[in-house]
Amino acid sequence: MKRWTIAIVAAGALVLTACSGLAARTDSTAQPLAFPTSAPSASTTTTGSESPVESVVQKVLPAVVNVVTDRGEGTGFIVRSDGIIVTNFHVVEGASSIKVLTSSENPDTYQARVIGGDVQADLAVLSVDASNLPTVPLGDSANLKLGQDVVAIGYALGLQGGPSVTSGIVSSLTRHITVPDPGCTECDQGRRTYGSVIQTDAAINPGNSGGPLVDLAGNVVGINTAGTTSAENVGFAIQIDAAKPIIFDAAQHPDAPVAYMGIVAGDASDPQFQFQFNPSTTQGAGIFDVVQGGPAADAGMRPGDVVVSFAGQDITTGAQLGNAIRDQHPGDQIDVKVVRPDGSSQTLQVTLGTNPSPTG
Repeated sequence: MKRWTIAIVAAGALVLTACSGLAARTDSTAQPLAFPTSAPSASTTTTGSESPVESVVQKVLPAVVNVVTDRGEGTGFIVRSDGIIVTNFHVVEGASSIKVLTSSENPDTYQARVIGGDVQADLAVLSVDASNLPTVPLGDSANLKLGQDVVAIGYALGLQGGPSVTSGIVSSLTRHITVPDPGCTECDQGRRTYGSVIQTDAAINPGNSGGPLVDLAGNVVGINTAGTTSAENVGFAIQIDAAKPIIFDAAQHPDAPVAYMGIVAGDASDPQFQFQFNPSTTQGAGIFDVVQGGPAADAGMRPGDVVVSFAGQDITTGAQLGNAIRDQHPGDQIDVKVVRPDGSSQTLQVTLGTNPSPTG
């Protein structure tokens, strides 16, 4: 598995296990019926003498897989019984072959292909030719609370003998981190930025990339991303609400091209965005990062800008902007109105690109 050193915005040194800059999407109408329904997140029901962690591991572990490519390995989890699997973009990036191994004592092995994903979100959706596979339900990260118990499962450090398990609590829900990633050709100066990730004190190590962070009811609330090298008990995970639309769209429309603007956005009202860029407005989608050479950069968009209108639609949050981009098609020319940090506004014309595939 590739490793990088990453920095939390403002401070901190980390080891990358995955990387993203997603804004959560609240549209649930795209969810196919075949996805399993999540259990109430407050559940801590156990059987016999099992602890809550033991119980959730027994429930989730069959759906956790080892993703192995000709360039490295990571973790994934099965979200639909007909072989839809979620992992990180960089786990399969540049790979010419992808294999998925189940977590059973005598693992089954499947050849996998990428059917969708998002480079800036560091999210890839895979498909294998199988049926009746065990699954793990997608929960609701919007319902997470500080101090809530969570469990991380993955193939940490590429160790033999199956996946490993760590547990902890939710430490923060509003972190943004910047990730130097020299292997990413579509990233701005070899870096990616995560928006609104979950911070947990559950240990997350290289090889955990793409593995599930679950609540005690066995619902996926995050996708494990990064662990620190400069402090103990600091790890990060992509909020599952931000990943759901990409997962659902890929499952419904495998291999369909996805519109791409090359930005990392959050709410303009986000305290970290306010502190970092001192924008003149709190209404809109704040741009944390712009991919060099991407559609937004070519149109003149800059970090610190606030998008207030996209294709004639008023934009008040980062989630709205993410939805609006995904509703368009590669090649569409879109008018985007931005407010600069000095209070001036400008309408830019952006020609949307195609979200890159992690494999050639």
